[in-house]
Amino acid sequence: MSEKLRWGVLGTARIVRKTIPALPATQNGEVVGIASRTEDKAREYADKHGIPQGFGSYEALLASPDIDAVYIPLPNALHLEWILRALDAGKHVLCEKPLAMSAAECEEIARRAEETGLRVLEGFMYRFHPRFEKLQELLAADVVGALTFVHVGHSFDAGGDDNIRWYSGLGGGALFDTGCYCVNVSRMVTAQEPTDVVAFGNYRDANDGGQIDTSIAGMLRFPSSATVLFDTGVNLERRNFLEITGTEGRLYLDNPFGLLEEDSVLEEHHFGQDTVFHGIKGENHFVRMGEHFADSVLNGTPLRYDLTDAANNARVLEALDAAARKHAGASHLTPHSSAGAGAR
Repeated sequence: MSEKLRWGVLGTARIVRKTIPALPATQNGEVVGIASRTEDKAREYADKHGIPQGFGSYEALLASPDIDAVYIPLPNALHLEWILRALDAGKHVLCEKPLAMSAAECEEIARRAEETGLRVLEGFMYRFHPRFEKLQELLAADVVGALTFVHVGHSFDAGGDDNIRWYSGLGGGALFDTGCYCVNVSRMVTAQEPTDVVAFGNYRDANDGGQIDTSIAGMLRFPSSATVLFDTGVNLERRNFLEITGTEGRLYLDNPFGLLEEDSVLEEHHFGQDTVFHGIKGENHFVRMGEHFADSVLNGTPLRYDLTDAANNARVLEALDAAARKHAGASHLTPHSSAGAGAR
């Protein structure tokens, strides 16, 4: 293998506009190919972004010996198929969140990755930003005392009816698009798996039949008695915040999931005392995630987040979806792994 990880990209989704500049900016990676459903579109996109090769099909890219790993930004419901195809083709995989549409699918991916000896990472890029390293440092130091409440909001307006988020067959809707962040960060900061969930949703007709969620509000209860309240939507004003409250104080982070290359601030509050403002140097979390993944492939270092974590996140999303669709509100989760979404 070359000194740099050679990336291929499956598709030209909007998120690629953030990752295409980020992957070449890593110290240990380069983008050498991109695939689209037509060769003309692939070559046009490749020429525009300085990518050496454009492939007229995903299969052609996976068959290329010039590519070591693929980044998959396809619609949620297509992740399982193309992750498995990539692994069968001998490619490592970085896939957009959510990794798959169910815990069972995540576990199938994990089995195939183990069989092939290849790396797979779920692309929650925010986890690699220095502001979350600082946040976990403060939580580990118990600056807020016993964690009591977490409040997280993440919403935006997806726009017109042609958006893939309005297709149930593509894995659209708010919960699996933006709500997955809320669940993931909740599991991260508590370092536990929830035991119970409550959820209520708002729905509209999907473009391909059935009902699809436009917004979801939910609660998660953890073994430590910490409770998370989250709300998320894809037809709302843009909102993005995280607040963590404990018996000794409160932490607040604005725009926790945003791409912030400018400096940011993590606020620490303690019962009317002067607020402590922790300044965080801006960095591109897509770049940091890409470098971490490439280092794991090239040097054999462990991935910070494994596929058990992805399966646990999917399990919570499934329970929330079921609870919201019942309109009764509650769904009990059978405990699985006791590990949270990242050690504090």
